[in-house]
Amino acid sequence: MRSIAATLLRGPGDPGRATFLELFFDLVFVFALFRLSQGLLDRLTWSGAFQTVVLLLAVWWVWGNTAGLANRFDPAQPAIQALVIGCMFGSFLLAVVAPEAFGPRGLVFASAYVAVQVGRSLVLVLVTRGHERQRFELRTLFWFGVSAPLWLAGALAHGWARGVLWAVAVAVDSAAPKLGLPTPGLPSARPAEFSFLSEFVAERLRQFFIIALGELILVSGLAFASGGLVADRTAAVVVAFVTTVLLWRVYIYRAGEVLGAAVAAAPDPLRVVNSVLYAHAVMVAGVVAISVGDELVIRHPSGHTQPAWIAVVLGGPALFLAGRAILEYAVFARVSRDRVIGVLVLAAISPAMILVPPLIVAVAAAVVLAGVAVIDAARARRRRPDEPPSPPGGPS
Repeated sequence: MRSIAATLLRGPGDPGRATFLELFFDLVFVFALFRLSQGLLDRLTWSGAFQTVVLLLAVWWVWGNTAGLANRFDPAQPAIQALVIGCMFGSFLLAVVAPEAFGPRGLVFASAYVAVQVGRSLVLVLVTRGHERQRFELRTLFWFGVSAPLWLAGALAHGWARGVLWAVAVAVDSAAPKLGLPTPGLPSARPAEFSFLSEFVAERLRQFFIIALGELILVSGLAFASGGLVADRTAAVVVAFVTTVLLWRVYIYRAGEVLGAAVAAAPDPLRVVNSVLYAHAVMVAGVVAISVGDELVIRHPSGHTQPAWIAVVLGGPALFLAGRAILEYAVFARVSRDRVIGVLVLAAISPAMILVPPLIVAVAAAVVLAGVAVIDAARARRRRPDEPPSPPGGPS
């Protein structure tokens, strides 16, 4: 008689593609990113930016760890479907209270986060009882158990203390996978415990980035629909749409296209997967900042540009390009100069942008992204056949 784990785990011949269940789960994160951007818009300060980063990383790791379920378990099984839907509801609660997580709803946010992360891991430990896969689930449960008291203590604290405790908690959750999830009482992890379906990982990360771009469309559309169809607002929404297209173009060429092959070709796939996870977190943070900038520019295209507005309108694309450079290094073991130059240009023009209206600031950001996209296209024409992935540590 087969064990429960043997029934629920993926088989070697199972397809490594995302299912409709996973795409359904992703819908919550369009809402989550929207709520985070609205929270940042309401608190466009350094402390508000710090709080948004902490909350974004929490949301990111909820998505990442739940998305990883289908890498190890068969999403066609009813028990796994029920677990994913439970995590989906917990993620929905996180999104609902996120803008007030550093206010009166901190305990709701922390409790929902701990319930999803610890609850999911506990269920997986139970269903893999007696199977070698349980060791990995125990490692994951241990580390979420380490961070859980920090999340709950932070929810009971106030002011800066909450921020410090939650920042430490999210640092624990972020660093543990990179360290290989060392766990007392268990032997050193074997590479087989961290096996990946390379194309599945790549597909899920690409899908999440598309979700982030969907949040840009949502924010731009709502901001545009809330006012009249006047010329400057129409120009602002056109610039926002073009910026979204440029983000997609720069992302997908070429590292985004061959990400799965890079993971498969890497001598240390775990290292590459960790790198691309952090790269996507940085890029999504940039997209959240860009969405705030888009809303500000669409609502006030010809107004007075405030320093905080420059920070999101130009800083968002800079963050995106920085994350994109990390992704490129993980895939090709190099970074194209145009990405670095783009970040430097955005930083260099920032002081002068205080003198021009917000629409011009947004146009300047779009021009920099367009320059990167044009250089990418020129590089593509020069390199035939296309450059194969060569992740760090592989053959040169």
